[in-house]
Amino acid sequence: MDSRISARALTVLLGGWRTSEPAYEALADSIRLLGLDNRIAPRTALPAERELAAALGVSRTTIAAAYRSLRESGDIRSIRGSGSVTEPLGRAAVARTVVADPRAIDLQQASPPAWPGLAGVIAEAAGSVTTLLTAPGYDVIGNEALRAVIAERYTRSGIPTDAGEIMITNGAQSALHLLATTLVVRGDRVLIESPTYPHAAESFRAAGARLVSVPVTTGDGWDLDRAEQAFERTAPTLAYLMPDFQNPTGRSMNNAERDAMERAAARAGTTVIVDETTADLDIDRAVKPRAFGMSDAGASVIRVGSFGKTVWGGLRVGWIRANADLLRRVMAARFAIELGTPEWEQLIARTLVPRLPEIIAQRAHVLREGRDALVDALHERLPEWSIPTVDGGLSLWVDLGAPLSGALVMGVRSEGVLLSAGPRFSIDGGYERNLRVPFTVAPARIDAAVNALAVTWQRIRAGAAPVMLDRLDAVV
Repeated sequence: MDSRISARALTVLLGGWRTSEPAYEALADSIRLLGLDNRIAPRTALPAERELAAALGVSRTTIAAAYRSLRESGDIRSIRGSGSVTEPLGRAAVARTVVADPRAIDLQQASPPAWPGLAGVIAEAAGSVTTLLTAPGYDVIGNEALRAVIAERYTRSGIPTDAGEIMITNGAQSALHLLATTLVVRGDRVLIESPTYPHAAESFRAAGARLVSVPVTTGDGWDLDRAEQAFERTAPTLAYLMPDFQNPTGRSMNNAERDAMERAAARAGTTVIVDETTADLDIDRAVKPRAFGMSDAGASVIRVGSFGKTVWGGLRVGWIRANADLLRRVMAARFAIELGTPEWEQLIARTLVPRLPEIIAQRAHVLREGRDALVDALHERLPEWSIPTVDGGLSLWVDLGAPLSGALVMGVRSEGVLLSAGPRFSIDGGYERNLRVPFTVAPARIDAAVNALAVTWQRIRAGAAPVMLDRLDAVV
């Protein structure tokens, strides 16, 4: 056993769990989903039956039946002296059962398949691979030629950069982890959007940060009043923002929002980590805003990018764009975590950079087809849902009109569709009314996924128990 979760903490994570009958099975499904989403880690001891019953306001019989259902499905096991402990084998078995079906549609990861020309680029790069084998292969700062072409691309976009301001990493997630490890001292506050990319939040929490959330919505964008108050009152060490095609909302900051955020960060002395992994995924934005950090506000900005969303998630090459002094600090911290980015992947990336305009254009075409197919299908089959308008990115953040996201995600798994529930993207709880639906698979599979969602939605609505609003939404 690695950890224990209290009844109070589990109650917060569960939110409005009672979405169907029998109540014990609704509770069991909600706990299963927390495990599948990794919001409860494997080998975590669950609260005692009596303690959880009191916290949830239900009978101990309901809790006992829910735990029994979880034991029967292999999601928890009983350990003498520790009670009921979450079991990773159960979750893995469920995932394998669904993914093994060739008809399964995995929409948990908002990531398109590889750019079609990647195989040819790999073959081209293979012709130069022998030159790599004379080097030791440990590259903690990154290949100089790759850093130079990435720096040149920034310079052409209006952000003067030299190779000494670029560090190559094992994808954007590695970059975020390295920055959190280097810049966060336990107890520091980090301002972050809500909803947000969950693995970024996990990196900052793992470094000991206390997260301060700023709401962002599909309709109104960033809550600038809340943001300015948060910067002023908490003086966060860092802020993590995704100004272009924010994950999961798909919203992009306009220039006024960028100006306000930059001024607030500069006044607070906060360094802003700008996640640019989705910035190139423009479909039909009429006017492209200026790059974040390019006003005269003087905000300190670190940029993180990668090839994961534009080229392929399996090409684990990302980068940090920051001043050379900070990169030296990151490099010193990196030795305790990893010894660099593989030379072979960097060679492929170096070959790809000159072709990025072609790659981005192809991505825009594919994502436009997927987005339009998804929007049309949702409007036709689930007209009661609120469907946002997005002009880029990888997904839609839909409003279901009822706090049934977790129940829907669990129910649609039996139809062979894998999704992540709204609370997975939460900082403070909530978002049971929301569902992230990526449009990164082929239109035919999008159509099949929406069919499964519609069937499951009608089944859940027909059998749903009366529910109160998510209790976290009532907190002011």
